Amino acid sequence: MLQLAEPLAALSITHLTPSTRQKLAADDLSVNAYPNEFGGFIYVGAPRYNVPAEADLATIFEVAETAGIVWLKFDSDAAIVDGLPVFDEEDAG
Repeated sequence: MLQLAEPLAALSITHLTPSTRQKLAADDLSVNAYPNEFGGFIYVGAPRYNVPAEADLATIFEVAETAGIVWLKFDSDAAIVDGLPVFDEEDAG
């Protein structure tokens, strides 16, 4: 089954703007997403299957595609990735 595995990266939900976080929670993103109570999973694809309408997510998709990541897991307890923007709750979307 290992040959069927797809690379996943877990990163902090703070890499998404408050607006994008709300869209993820409401399952209303412009790309395939699977929300959960802590954030959610977002499908990038290999190659990237779509460019998100959300600018913050589009930037992350570019980085993920370059790194060969197929899935993103956004979680409140996951690591902050150096080089990616971080957004506080007070930041505008």
